[in-house]
Amino acid sequence: MASLKFSVSVDTYDSNKFHFSANPSFPIINSFARAKPINLSRLDAESWDIPDSNPVAENIKTSWSKDSGGLQSSNYRNDIWRRFQGVKRVNRKDLNSKLRSARIDNGPEEKIYVKHFDGELDMNEYGMVSELSVERCNAILKDLERSSDSKTMRFFEWMRENGKLKGNVGAYNLALRVLGRRGDWDGAETMIQGMSGESNCQVDFRVYNTLIYACYKQGHVVLGTKWLRLMLENGVQPNVATFGMLMSLYQKDWNVAEAEFAFSQMRSFGITCQSAYSAMITIYTRMSLFDKAEEVIDFIQEDKVTLNSENWLVLLNAYSQQGKLQEAERVLLSMQNSGFSPNIVAYNMLITGYGKSSNMDAAQSIFRNLQSVGLEPDESTYRSMIEGWGRAENYKEAEWYYHKLKGLGFKPNSSNLYTMIHLQAKYADEEDAARTLDDMKKMGCQYSSVLGTLLQAYERAGRIDRVPLILKGSFYEHVLVNQTSCSVLVMAYVKHCLVDDAIKVLQEKHWKDIIFEDNLYHLVICSCKELGHLENAVKIYNQMPNKKPNLHIMCTMIDIYSTLGRFSEAENLYLELKSSEISLDMIAFSIVVRMYVKSGSLKDACSVLETMDEQKNIVPDIYLFRDMLRIYQQCGMLDKLRDLYYRILKSGVTWDAEMYNCVINCCSRALPVDELSRLFDEMLSRGFSPNTITFNVMLDVYGKSRLFTKARKVLWLARKRGLVDAISYNTIIAAYGQSKDIKKMLSTVREMQFNGFSVSLEVYNCLLDSYGKEGQLESFRNVLRRMKESSCASDHYTYNIMINIYGEQGWIEEVANVLTELKESGLGPDLCSYNTLIKAYGIAGMVEDAVVLVKEMRENGIQPDRITYTNLINALRKNDEFLEAVKWSLWMKQMGL
Repeated sequence: MASLKFSVSVDTYDSNKFHFSANPSFPIINSFARAKPINLSRLDAESWDIPDSNPVAENIKTSWSKDSGGLQSSNYRNDIWRRFQGVKRVNRKDLNSKLRSARIDNGPEEKIYVKHFDGELDMNEYGMVSELSVERCNAILKDLERSSDSKTMRFFEWMRENGKLKGNVGAYNLALRVLGRRGDWDGAETMIQGMSGESNCQVDFRVYNTLIYACYKQGHVVLGTKWLRLMLENGVQPNVATFGMLMSLYQKDWNVAEAEFAFSQMRSFGITCQSAYSAMITIYTRMSLFDKAEEVIDFIQEDKVTLNSENWLVLLNAYSQQGKLQEAERVLLSMQNSGFSPNIVAYNMLITGYGKSSNMDAAQSIFRNLQSVGLEPDESTYRSMIEGWGRAENYKEAEWYYHKLKGLGFKPNSSNLYTMIHLQAKYADEEDAARTLDDMKKMGCQYSSVLGTLLQAYERAGRIDRVPLILKGSFYEHVLVNQTSCSVLVMAYVKHCLVDDAIKVLQEKHWKDIIFEDNLYHLVICSCKELGHLENAVKIYNQMPNKKPNLHIMCTMIDIYSTLGRFSEAENLYLELKSSEISLDMIAFSIVVRMYVKSGSLKDACSVLETMDEQKNIVPDIYLFRDMLRIYQQCGMLDKLRDLYYRILKSGVTWDAEMYNCVINCCSRALPVDELSRLFDEMLSRGFSPNTITFNVMLDVYGKSRLFTKARKVLWLARKRGLVDAISYNTIIAAYGQSKDIKKMLSTVREMQFNGFSVSLEVYNCLLDSYGKEGQLESFRNVLRRMKESSCASDHYTYNIMINIYGEQGWIEEVANVLTELKESGLGPDLCSYNTLIKAYGIAGMVEDAVVLVKEMRENGIQPDRITYTNLINALRKNDEFLEAVKWSLWMKQMGL
């Protein structure tokens, strides 16, 4: 931490006087830095800051005191002074248009009279002959530079042509001023190159300072840096004015990097520029780089810089901004000990610092002791106290200073008003807030800005419901006539569920713009949807005055009604849209399709897709394509799936992992195994990861196609990625069972158990089916015993396998026992159970019982299918009941089976 132990020596001076050289030929200004007034601006909303350093005087001192072409006329000296001080030049065209003559006397032998007509210089009156002396040419050029850039450059070229520029740095400086004003930087660079070449001039800091000054006045940071670097590259050493102007320029732009470069160069040359130190500290303080600011403070001591008032205030501000108030007070004490009288700006900085640190007792103490040091609080003092008490959440104290500020004729700034409205939102009633709004209005604040501040304050306070009580009179009238303010207020009400207040504003508004109004309603309804306030969205929609069909609003409402499960209302909106002249776009079709999918009406969803296909200009996006795949899969529309798949390939849509997973899962039964295999391999090669369902689908596809090598590879890959589950093993075990490869089937079961999966019911069913069909009844019984030992409950599939196996063996008693167990389990026979029983009864010669089962099925609400009748007819034929078999066959035809 930089500690402040300055030994300060301050020269006494008269701030009201400038000291000029006794030599009238050179306009030298002494001790300008001590004479210039200190003027402060703010670093941020409530921090004190130092103004841009004014290096102009130093520039004059160093750039012109050595100029051998200095003018002898005191008028010229005054003009130079005004131009460098930045005073606006008098436009000669505004002067009296009478003829006047100015006599420039350079000796008894040569005289020139410069005549002015209506402010225009008549070049012909100069008698421009090659015998003119360099001094006279410079005087003419100087006069032209003050009046006409174009004539200045023309005369400069004349001087070049007549050899008047040899070693004439002053003429080049005047021409560079013109180029700087014009912004002709390329021309300036070319001119500098010509100085050391054709004119044999020594290029020093004065030349570059002229251009840097132009950049400083015009705010060209990059160009100012360019001239500094070019200066260094050409071996020209900058002076104090160079760094003063550049650092002030960087401070305006808050350019840390360039300021650091210039500051380091200044110190490397051993140059001490007070304003440069101030600018560097100010930049660091503004950017909250407090450690670096303190490094510069250390440099001040190291470089033995004599501090002026501006430097002291910058140091005070740097410590105050970072909350180091003890150091700040030591700076103030050192400042006073160095001969600087108490300054209200300095005390305001301390008050601001204590306010930022929430130490309002100290700030209050400083405020009360101001008169003891001969100072009176000013406007900034009261403003800082308001901000400090506002940060401390003390409304009573902030209000007292706020009224005191106004009572003294001062005006609160925007930060004060913002602070007060936020405090009032938490601690005051609506009348106090309304008075603050009136103050904002009197200060000329825009209604929209005031409304935004009010809403923000009451939102933070959680009292947005009080806003309708505050917005009255002219403010509310503004809301009703201004579309933007109306929208902001309505959105705020909707966000906080003040739907009735939002509807009231929409009904009372004075503006009429149907398109804007529809967009606003759509935005409000979408906001309700995003916030989960669906009933509020419905309420707002029902209050809409203009119920002319609007595609965006109605589609959003269809989605909202679908989420609420109010599918009939959603469908009515779709039918209304469909009957209107509005053409649905892709998004609208997507919303309607999902509405029907949510309602379970897949048939209607397919109908919407057909309607969409009739509109040739509709190109589904990747999300709608996936919805279509799922719908066709659930409807078992394999042809549609196949056509859609090839349509997707031709559409050029970019596939992602979800698209690959969806296509493989939905089209596994619609596409050839080779195409599915190609798609799966492509997915892996593109770096997309299949999900568990996709792995299981590919296991099923390869298993049913008896491509067990590929199936094992897929299982290995799924296991490697941690995506294998019990279904994965069930799928490949079932595939081995269908191929009657019991050995691999059992091996996979052991692998399943080894990897931590329990033998599932599906695996037991596969084992039962395989052993039964292979006639390995002992193994069949062992599986049943293991099921009972593991407490694995049987399902319909288990019982149906047992009935089928026992029936095939003609073991009708075991079939009866299984049927009894099935009924006692609470499951009861299903369609497959009855079909299997009919087949078993036929094998056992129990034809009459088989016919009774058909009747029992109907009584239990189970409709016989084609397999039922086929099994019954086969049973009748096997038992020589041909006539009955013919009757049932005819019945099948009548039923359309």
